[in-house]
Amino acid sequence: MAELSEILKSGETKVVDVRTPVEFMGGHVADSINIPLSEIPEHVNMLREAGQIVLCCASGGRSHQASIFLQQQGVACIDGGPWTNVNYYKNN
Repeated sequence: MAELSEILKSGETKVVDVRTPVEFMGGHVADSINIPLSEIPEHVNMLREAGQIVLCCASGGRSHQASIFLQQQGVACIDGGPWTNVNYYKNN
């Protein structure tokens, strides 16, 4: 996961949390944006223009689904798995 740490610390990466807004309010990666999994298709164009994206959620299941979908749409993204892992690698 050293690669994920480097990507997150590059300053050019946007973290997208695909949990529900209620889950997001309970804790999230600083400076991340919340786009629930069900709303990802509505934001494909915006995400395509956002540059490098790291996706996260509670356990990694939803971020994995989002990453597969977005990659099929030509969006550069990485499945970061649980938001707590992404938070750890961003800050350490």
